[in-house]
Amino acid sequence: QVQLMESGGDLVQPGGSLRLSCAASGTIYSIDTMAWYRQAPGKQRELVATINSGGTPNYADSVKGRFTISRGNAKNAVYLQMNSLKPDDTAVYYCNARIFSRFWDYYWGQGTQVTVSS
Repeated sequence: QVQLMESGGDLVQPGGSLRLSCAASGTIYSIDTMAWYRQAPGKQRELVATINSGGTPNYADSVKGRFTISRGNAKNAVYLQMNSLKPDDTAVYYCNARIFSRFWDYYWGQGTQVTVSS
């Protein structure tokens, strides 16, 4: 059984920063790409950032220059450093990863709420 667990969501003022964390646990033999998605109320889930097993990141245009995705040394964790936060960043943030357990599959975390408001 594979699980992804996010943490770090909070209420923050515009211009502030937050760091989200996601840890994968369970029977894991390999992890390929890890990613962060977000879903705002009334909107579809959207891709925020990805990072492959080699550490190469990619970002949505809306967060470039403000967010940084990284992986832990053990490669089973992924982080999202969010700076210069805007009200439009308010959403539930989800961790996603392609993991080989019994076979390759995609897994999701339960989500963590980020609210940017004064």
